Amino acid sequence: MEKQNVPELFGSMVFDDRVMRARLSAKDYKSLRKTIDENEKLDEKVAQAVAEQMRDWAVEKGATHFTHWFQPLTGVTAEKHDSFISPSPDGGVIMEFSGKEMIKGEPDASSFPSGGLRATFEARGYTAWDPTSYAFIKDHTLCIPTAFCSYSGDALDKKTPLLRSMQALDRQAKRILKLFGNEVKYVRTSVGPEQEYFLIDAGMFEKRPDLIYTGRTLFGAMPPKGQELDDHYFGVIKPRVTAFMEDLNAELWKLGILAKTEHNEVAPAQHELAPIFSTTNVATDNNQLTMEIMQKVARKHGMVCLLHEKPFAGVNGSGKHNNWSMATDTGANLLSPGETPYENAQFLLFLCAVIQAVDDYQDLLRLSVATAGNDHRLGANEAPPAIISVFLGDELSAILDAIKNDKPYEGQEKVIMKLGVSSLPRFSRDTTDRNRTSPFAFTGNKFEFRSLGSSNSIACCNIMLNAAVAESLKQYADQLEKSESFEADLHQLIKETISAHERILFNGNGYGEEWVEEATKVRGLSNLKTTADAMPHLLDKKNMDMLISHQVFSETELHSRCDIMLENYCKTVNIEGHTMVDMVRKNYLPAIEGYLYSLAKSTSEMKAVSDKVKCNYEISTIERLSELTDYILERVKDLEAALEELKGYDDIMKTSQFIRDDVIPKMEHLRKHVDEAEMLTSEKCWPFPSYGKLLFSVY
Repeated sequence: MEKQNVPELFGSMVFDDRVMRARLSAKDYKSLRKTIDENEKLDEKVAQAVAEQMRDWAVEKGATHFTHWFQPLTGVTAEKHDSFISPSPDGGVIMEFSGKEMIKGEPDASSFPSGGLRATFEARGYTAWDPTSYAFIKDHTLCIPTAFCSYSGDALDKKTPLLRSMQALDRQAKRILKLFGNEVKYVRTSVGPEQEYFLIDAGMFEKRPDLIYTGRTLFGAMPPKGQELDDHYFGVIKPRVTAFMEDLNAELWKLGILAKTEHNEVAPAQHELAPIFSTTNVATDNNQLTMEIMQKVARKHGMVCLLHEKPFAGVNGSGKHNNWSMATDTGANLLSPGETPYENAQFLLFLCAVIQAVDDYQDLLRLSVATAGNDHRLGANEAPPAIISVFLGDELSAILDAIKNDKPYEGQEKVIMKLGVSSLPRFSRDTTDRNRTSPFAFTGNKFEFRSLGSSNSIACCNIMLNAAVAESLKQYADQLEKSESFEADLHQLIKETISAHERILFNGNGYGEEWVEEATKVRGLSNLKTTADAMPHLLDKKNMDMLISHQVFSETELHSRCDIMLENYCKTVNIEGHTMVDMVRKNYLPAIEGYLYSLAKSTSEMKAVSDKVKCNYEISTIERLSELTDYILERVKDLEAALEELKGYDDIMKTSQFIRDDVIPKMEHLRKHVDEAEMLTSEKCWPFPSYGKLLFSVY
């Protein structure tokens, strides 16, 4: 790759603030910034001016088309391209693009998931420009980030509820800050999502139907070497992968995506990319783009990027760590301890708001990361458990314990802490080791939610997190705004919150069986192991009441999302089940039978030479493979019967439960026998590339 001027390259394909400031009039730019920063209504004249400048800029950059780029409930992005051209009287064309076209589009909504929000024949949907996320050029097309809703106004996407949740948190956080004498324009949440992924050779990928159809290997015996030596983690990046990463960085930087850190992850062929923090809705857009571009760039290098949470059994799967924080327009991070008693008290109140939110709505956080793919990963001693808990570290835990018990904090200063009256001991941002087993860990001036799967949209978990924290802050503001003794009541509120929600705090080993026992039976925390267990809790009264009261979702939108997510889970596993049947019937059983025939023939021929030839290897292998063939046939019949029975279910809840309790165990049982057969069958007779070739072929 030729040497790049990174500052010049960065954001070169983005209609960002630099471009808008240079191209718009001062008046129009100021008006647009008020819309972006303070949620003021967009002036139509300003929209027209922006559209004209956006078109001219895009055409200068080589764009020929524009699209409203949105995030439907499929989990991926969507776009419909329209050219800028319009006919001119002389038979030629002119390049046109109006403010009306920029603000609103009308894509066909009939084939997108709606969860019953509308009938299939009701095709109309609307896309609406999100001015808080910059437009960009991709593949000669101007992409305008938009929200997506139905004809009736119901949200059909992930962006709309995310923006609503950000507004909800903004409203409540400003109420709290006002009590501390801080007037700010806005409070925004920021996210830095670390993205894990696998790279495998494209030729190997194309020989695996399971990878093609499902994104993961449904069969495969472990190779002699996996990740036991830990030699891949942070190891030297191989030339082929280095070339991929260099091209990936260039493409991301063009789109203004702050790709910062890249390295080898734990499993062979696994890697990670981490960006710098961005505002949550921008970070969500950027992460969707990152996943798309990873896959495109990998193909250019003869590789395939796998974003499935568990593409290979027996080695670590891929997650996505959602680093979340809150900040004001002045740049103040609300999760950073301050220098004064009031700043410390403010920090502790916001900290308590997060702790309470995670405890009160642990089921919402769990279901926000629930997918069929992530079910393979959570709780598998490579990722956080399905039980949600909060890690604070020793020092911060000790401070909260001192406040709760009105005891001296045994830190730099030995003092009973009356918040806002006597000084709080100063402590650094991050004074303890990271806990890799915690699903929700405080890591200095942010929380790291580590339960997301690699392919997850980060919108889902941030919607729930923003809304839950907004609810905690609302409760605090409702109480403190009526207070006649703010400092005393503040101290009491923090003390009571710590006592009420300390069950969610856990600094120990989240992988241990003893923690599962303690969490569920002693502390009363939920352990929602699968999507089928977790998703129905979206419709629990407390969850619906909270989300509706903050105008994040309507009641119909919540019902639709529960149906859509469970339907996605069921369809995903159903496709996997049918793929397994297809591979076993068409490939595995014929391959094993072919090898058995060749063994039997060679055994017969050898014994014909001399009756002293024992053929122990051949005979024992034939006997075991013959048994396995019978087992595999019976197990594939069992799976076929379960998949057929599945067609009779019309209730999505019962369907998901049947898949969890019946279909998936039959899939696992079938795989076990096929994988054993792989270890006994000649490699040249086996129909698909082995794990060893898939995991190590890139190198």
